[in-house]
Amino acid sequence: MAFKKITIFMVPDDTNRVKQFRIPRFLSAFLVLILCLLGLFLSWIIRDYRAVKGQMPRLAVLEEENQQYKKQLVHLASRVDLATKEMGELRVFDSKLKGMLNLDTQGERGNVGGIGGTSPILSDPKKAADGEQALVLRMHKSLDHLDEEVALGERGRTEVYKFLENQKIVLSSTPSILPTKGWLSSRFGYRISPFTDKKEFHRGIDISTRMGAPIVAPADGIVSYTGRQRGHGNVLVLKHGYGLESKYTHLKKALSKKGQYVKRGETIALVGKSGRTTGAHLHYEIHLNKVAVNPLRYVLD
Repeated sequence: MAFKKITIFMVPDDTNRVKQFRIPRFLSAFLVLILCLLGLFLSWIIRDYRAVKGQMPRLAVLEEENQQYKKQLVHLASRVDLATKEMGELRVFDSKLKGMLNLDTQGERGNVGGIGGTSPILSDPKKAADGEQALVLRMHKSLDHLDEEVALGERGRTEVYKFLENQKIVLSSTPSILPTKGWLSSRFGYRISPFTDKKEFHRGIDISTRMGAPIVAPADGIVSYTGRQRGHGNVLVLKHGYGLESKYTHLKKALSKKGQYVKRGETIALVGKSGRTTGAHLHYEIHLNKVAVNPLRYVLD
């Protein structure tokens, strides 16, 4: 069966003769189909191009924002590195301070400095993604180091604080002032007894002053004894802790009671001349672990 054909005539402008072509009808239909598909494809390309072109301003804004985020990320990484370095320097200072205070510094690790400057890999567009990932990982590492430094610093400061608080208690419990105003009439150590004219060991110091002059606590402490003792008359004893005790004799009157807590500078008794004495004065003793020591070794003023 012969295929039906379509005749196409080509008429030139000049005097050349008319040309004709005969093509099968199915081929013409195929060509029309191809042209339609080609038109649809071109229409899709044009529409997609217009859509992409319409998004270009938004893409430019996003690209600018992305660049800003990269700069902020780099800046943040630098600040983290700087903070880590500063924390390391603070830890070194804490370690030196603890060394000066004779605190234990064993077990502390070595100094952890900064991780370094920002990564130049971000300047290479081909490696930008890897560079950002590496920078983020480096920041996490820096933050881990920073957490460790903060923890070490907190422990160090806690130890120093506890030590200073303990030293504060020690200082407040040290009899660093004279208990009354007057003149030193007899020192600690060997002397000639005013009663026997023989050499004897004087276990404290004598401060001569007016009758009824106030006697203050030279340090914080607890009244452990009030009463009379042979030769000493009215007596008051303070326990200051750390093996320190102070004793006050020949009192006119004790103003603090046994078991009472007193602060440095608080009036605890009045100067008198009770017991064996040649006149109004305060006999003042300091005992360290039950042994009499020179009270003046603790006095600061």
